[in-house]
Amino acid sequence: MNIIKHEKREEIRLNKYISDSGYSSRREADRLIEKGLVTIDDKVALVGTKVLPGQVVKVEGNIISLVEAKTYIALNKPRGITTTNDLEIKGNIREFVNYHKLIFSVGRLDKDSSGLILLTDDGDIVNKILRKEYGHDKEYVVTVNKDITKAFINNLKNGVKIYNPVAKKYQVTNKCEVIKVNNKTFRIILKQGLNRQIRRMVRTQGYTVDTLTRVRVMNIKLGSLKEGKWRYLTKEELKELNQLINK
Repeated sequence: MNIIKHEKREEIRLNKYISDSGYSSRREADRLIEKGLVTIDDKVALVGTKVLPGQVVKVEGNIISLVEAKTYIALNKPRGITTTNDLEIKGNIREFVNYHKLIFSVGRLDKDSSGLILLTDDGDIVNKILRKEYGHDKEYVVTVNKDITKAFINNLKNGVKIYNPVAKKYQVTNKCEVIKVNNKTFRIILKQGLNRQIRRMVRTQGYTVDTLTRVRVMNIKLGSLKEGKWRYLTKEELKELNQLINK
């Protein structure tokens, strides 16, 4: 059963639903319906009935479903791996993970950056996490080439003007949380996802990034996951994620 819930927009004829589940052919499905052996939400169904999203279909007392369990993975991406499924690109994430079915990254993480990236075959969740109006947190630990000043921290917090090559214009970054960790390291929590945003922000202050690691996406934390390794999201993580994206 999938924990992540999405609003469904389609209805399907009952005999097709049964057939698509692999239970029987459409013709046999119609026979089963005529015999009163099919129920929808525990009510005997009629031939020609349509199944709405979220309804429970039983055939001869057995619950049937079209839903294939979705995959949700957290990967600690190493530097040098490109977040693309394009097999023509050397070091693509698809070959690196080598999962047995096609999964996609939720957003991007620069080739030169490391850390947490989510991978899934759930297209709806990708859209919900990435939609800018939702403003979901992404947290990074960044090390720069020289000592951090108060002005550096304050400027990044309040927003700096960077060039956005996608929009082909300069824009001021949104206010964000920035916390100094040590002389050359800080944490930053963004709700934006502009192209190479942190690197561009740092550059406006006369600094360059030495290392950049994403440690959190919303409620999903990198934790102790070793670089280059991946794990499935836990039920608890998925339940909380479901609440966050469906507010």
